[in-house]
Amino acid sequence: MLLIVDQIIKIEVKTGMRLHESLRITNWFYISFIENNGMAYGMTIGSKLALSLFRIAAISLLGYYIWLQIKKGARKIWIILLALIQAGAIGNLIDCMFYGLIFSSSTPYTTAFFVPFGTGYAPFLMGKVVDMFYFPIIVSTYPDWFPFYAGREFIFFSPVFNFADSCISVGMICLLLFCRKELSQITFRTKKSEDTNEEE
Repeated sequence: MLLIVDQIIKIEVKTGMRLHESLRITNWFYISFIENNGMAYGMTIGSKLALSLFRIAAISLLGYYIWLQIKKGARKIWIILLALIQAGAIGNLIDCMFYGLIFSSSTPYTTAFFVPFGTGYAPFLMGKVVDMFYFPIIVSTYPDWFPFYAGREFIFFSPVFNFADSCISVGMICLLLFCRKELSQITFRTKKSEDTNEEE
């Protein structure tokens, strides 16, 4: 269900807005269409292909871990939050895998549209992630005494993100708040394994 919601939002934005077009909902909430090659909130690490392959590996490992936790009878909230994070990661992976194959390129002057499979703007695994949620909750300027940024515009919160990013972020925050026992067990096992290897 989360994947469906994520993809509906992205397709509506991708086919209904021009690149960098922005719709004001309130003073602190905009729908601003951008695309990025990187990770959550537009971050970029390494090459696009390497990032896509890393996503596939990470999602596969997380899926296997969730399966093991279900078999083990782990707490439902632990499994649900892990699945929430995985759903978000899959949502962005879908963009990378298929959007370049099925959409024309978005530009500041034209909206994208569906094209025959394989004739889009990028090859497999090289598509761009669609982002749209922008929350400039505070817009001000840095004070004159602030080093390096004096007088420049200050915006909180400035990243543009999507529904999948939200799933990942909410999942991670809730894990830290409600699943500290499970997280500590992972940390303990990792440390115990390292200590065993050192003894050998």
